[in-house]
Amino acid sequence: MPRIAPRGVAALLVLALVGYLLAGSFAWPVAAGVALLAFGILIVYDVVLLQGSVEIVRAAPPRLALARHDVLRYEVVNRTPRERRVALVEAPADRLVIDVDEARAVLPPRTRTELTLGVVPRERGRTALRSYHARIQSRLGIVELRRAFAAPVAVRVMPDLSALDRSGDLVARTKLIDSGLRRLRRRGMGGEFASLREYTTDDAFRSIDWKASARRGKPMVTQYEVERAQQIVVAIDAGRLMTPRLGDRRKLDYAVSAALAIAAMARLAADRVGVIAFASTVLARLSPGSGTQHSAHLTDLLSDVEPRFEEADYERAFLEIGRTLKRRSLIVLFTDLFDPVASGAVLAAAKLLTARHLCLVVLMNDAAIGAALRRVPLDADDAYRAAVAATLSEERDRAVATLRDRGVLVVDVPAAELTIALLDAYVDVKTRGLL
Repeated sequence: MPRIAPRGVAALLVLALVGYLLAGSFAWPVAAGVALLAFGILIVYDVVLLQGSVEIVRAAPPRLALARHDVLRYEVVNRTPRERRVALVEAPADRLVIDVDEARAVLPPRTRTELTLGVVPRERGRTALRSYHARIQSRLGIVELRRAFAAPVAVRVMPDLSALDRSGDLVARTKLIDSGLRRLRRRGMGGEFASLREYTTDDAFRSIDWKASARRGKPMVTQYEVERAQQIVVAIDAGRLMTPRLGDRRKLDYAVSAALAIAAMARLAADRVGVIAFASTVLARLSPGSGTQHSAHLTDLLSDVEPRFEEADYERAFLEIGRTLKRRSLIVLFTDLFDPVASGAVLAAAKLLTARHLCLVVLMNDAAIGAALRRVPLDADDAYRAAVAATLSEERDRAVATLRDRGVLVVDVPAAELTIALLDAYVDVKTRGLL
């Protein structure tokens, strides 16, 4: 059903003014009637001009990347012999921020064009586009047709892996691992035998191979190649500490993106990767594995993990890891040490793993705390914020120091630098043969 367009309202006001001027020469009913008749003729003529079909089809990507700008595309086809003006808008959708401004186009007769609307995913997970709406006008623009297209489309918001593109080339990092891994010798330690060489003053005394030394008549050292296909287990705290937002996304979103990045690098380095996500209970779990299908399963699993506003049970998660892992592995734990309660829980549970496994705790320091510490207090509120920030910072520093004293590796960087810092830590673990 055609409706009066904004241009039609303007035309009506102009005709009303004309009727007012005519009222000075004719009776006002005659002047008003002339103005209304002229407006009615315009409406009828414009309705005739709007006859004919305009087709609009939306093409939406089935997957979007968190916080990365993308577009929804609409193919518009004007099959009529007259010009058409089209304006499109998309209905709101959960987890997505869609441009609220209309996408507009002028289509000559029997032509087609493509319109786009910007979209930025705000949260990971599954959502759906609902409907889109169009306003169609002729060149005259007195009336317009409004059409609603009910076209639900399932959309999945995936983690943002763009940090890999900024990390200086993932393949180059993997080659760096290989260059150290294939020829790195672990003196006097387990692994595959590589060769013998003469003892130097830089070698540990316990690294001497006494039988080979007796045969050669001089001290000799056995060299071993570092074991390939090691195990990496990514443990993600999905409890309340990971629910806050840092900028445009939640802490858990940063953790998931970094976890997928290290999984991608581990796969290239021939390591086996597993994952466990937990809050008060285990939410998702995948045993260490390798291969394309395993990698796709891991990505799907982590992409759907959502934070829960509940305390994470580190002891239960770590006992589950220790129960199922029979060989020494690298455990990468994503969590936060925001308060003494959380710090104490992590420190207590870490004892369950450090005796057998190599643990790497990954933290995101909050830029707001650093800003509060750097800012010169101007009033009582600023002073209070600075005092709270100093207390939290000291608690965090003590917890990090305690973890390191217990042999736990720690990555503690701003959220935006998390992926790159974690990849570098993984390279360091592999090239130094810490596993």
